[in-house]
Amino acid sequence: MKFCVLGSGSKGNCTYISSGKTSILIDAGFSGIEVQRRLAAVGIDFDSLSAILVTHEHNDHIQGVPVLSRKGKMSVYANRATHSAAGKNFKNLYSFEEFTTGVSFSFEDFEIHPFSISHDTSDPVGFIVSDGKSSIGYCTDTGTVSRLMHHRLFGCNGIILESNHDPEILNNGPYPPFLKQRVRGNKGHLANIDAATFLKDLVHDRLAHVVLAHISETNNRPDLAFKTVTGILKNGEIRQPDISIGTQDKPGKLLQI
Repeated sequence: MKFCVLGSGSKGNCTYISSGKTSILIDAGFSGIEVQRRLAAVGIDFDSLSAILVTHEHNDHIQGVPVLSRKGKMSVYANRATHSAAGKNFKNLYSFEEFTTGVSFSFEDFEIHPFSISHDTSDPVGFIVSDGKSSIGYCTDTGTVSRLMHHRLFGCNGIILESNHDPEILNNGPYPPFLKQRVRGNKGHLANIDAATFLKDLVHDRLAHVVLAHISETNNRPDLAFKTVTGILKNGEIRQPDISIGTQDKPGKLLQI
């Protein structure tokens, strides 16, 4: 399997996953043109895509979904609450397929499991995407770590995990008090230390790649997120996975597991 975080942050999120036969996007929070530009930058043919999975209805995750769906004649997969909350943004899709949170479904040669996370939206989810041999876990936009998240993400060979903010930078930053509380609340976003501690429990010998995602441009720094996570993981006895950063302004590496 191959995957690439095409961009991640409060201005747009989109991730590519491919089995070699089947290629999909998780979210499309950039314009359709921008998503196609980023795909081309890492050598991915837009016409190879078959579907878009949607985590939740915030605009930084769905902005380009309708136009990409129509242009690529792709089905869009989301749960009922997310589809309803997206409203007019999802009225002109090429095709819509509803899934139930917590219930696995098949798409071509992928087995996909949407699992519940904690965010201030209607029914937010993370995803496990497997080709039967390897699996990739996607989990951003969650304010807390749950046993369910651990259960689903443990055993994955690749993980995209939120490392959104540094508490000190957030507390001393320009956000108004209500927004600071939203970010650090249990339906907000994970702090670096939360992501690091969680990852320490998820590391195993077959976890090859971890991408730290949804890093705040205001309340965090990529180097600080990386340092926090790698510092915690170095204290473990198991081999560390490759750690990289998903950025807002450009696609990351095309990774293979």
